[in-house]
Formats: sequence, structure tokens, C-alpha cells
Amino acid sequence: MELKNLIRDIPDFPIEGIIFRDLTTLLRNPQWLRYTIDILTEKCSELTPDYVVGIESRGFVFGVPLAYQLNIGFIPVRKPGKLPAPVYSVDYDLEYGKDSLEMHQDAMVSGSRVLIIDDLLATGGTAGATAHLIEKANCELVGFGLIIELTELGGRKKLPNVPIVSLIQY
Repeated sequence: MELKNLIRDIPDFPIEGIIFRDLTTLLRNPQWLRYTIDILTEKCSELTPDYVVGIESRGFVFGVPLAYQLNIGFIPVRKPGKLPAPVYSVDYDLEYGKDSLEMHQDAMVSGSRVLIIDDLLATGGTAGATAHLIEKANCELVGFGLIIELTELGGRKKLPNVPIVSLIQY
């Protein structure tokens, strides 16, 4: 099964000139979704993480079943104001603006091995910011797991030197 064939391209979304890679066409089919999670599990299990950290919101979609398959915990990274306990926070630049991410300070035990999961790597801003949260928590980043990587945007170059698993490259 070729995963790239399961992704729908939507031109000029969210702004003109952007091709949005829509994963909902993959998610709606249980066989394709199971296959995606199984492949991600196979490729990421050798990194031996203690936790999967999923980036809001599509990182949750893939991160929770991956954590389940690996029999490890799942930690959400959210936009500001959505987590009730004390948080670590990091600001970062987007292609067209600024944003922030947060993670509970007590989410992980110091020194834990952490795998970051998201749906897509573009310029690397969100993934890089999440890596900073892992650093603030005094944990070890063991890698990134992604469904899609937009290689032309060079996001990989902005990330720490750890393994990066991407199932589909454009």
C-alpha cells in the first residue's frame, strides 16, 4: 500500500500558493489508519522511548495509538491556556506569525526518553519548539515520528540531531 496515494492535495489552502496535504482521506479508512500506525510503530520502536509526545492536534491522532502499541505513556503538547497544571512554555516563529506551546511540568520523569509525534514537518518551527519543551523537562529526545515531511522547506535542518522517521516525503 502506497501511503502517498491516500493523501488528498488541496490547492490554495490555507492561503493562495500553498498545497495542503489532507490526511482525513487516510484517517477515514480503518485499514489505512491501522497500516499507518503499524508502520509508524515498527519504525519508531527501535528508538525505545518511555513516552510519546504528541503535538496538538493531529499529533494526538497518531501519538495515542502509537503509545498504546509501544505500551508507553502519551503526553500532549498544547496551545496556551489548555492545560490546567503548571506548564513549561516555549514561543516560536511560524511562516506567517508567532505561536506558543505548553506541556505540563510534571508530565514526565526527569531523564525519560521521549519520541515526538506529529502529522507533518514543514519548516520545523513547531517540532523544534516541542524539542525545547523536552529539554526544559530535562528529558532525552530520542527522535521524531511524522506522517508527512515537506522536504523542500528544510524543516529537518532546524531540528536536533536525532533520528527522524517520516513515512511520506514531498
